[in-house]
Amino acid sequence: MITPPDIANSTIEERRAFIKAKFPCIADCDMCGLCKVFRGQDAEHAYGDYIAGKRSYMDVSADYKRR
Repeated sequence: MITPPDIANSTIEERRAFIKAKFPCIADCDMCGLCKVFRGQDAEHAYGDYIAGKRSYMDVSADYKRR
């Protein structure tokens, strides 16, 4: 498993690329289910705080593991 880029040592572009690679849209919601996990949002929007450097990857991920 690839480790997410640390906020302190990465750029917005690097974090965005990580999220896009980690959660690719395959355009088949019945097979994938990511949109359901992220409550109707794409992964880039769901991880917006991480991409912007406001919260860690693990903190944002925890938001979606609670329900």
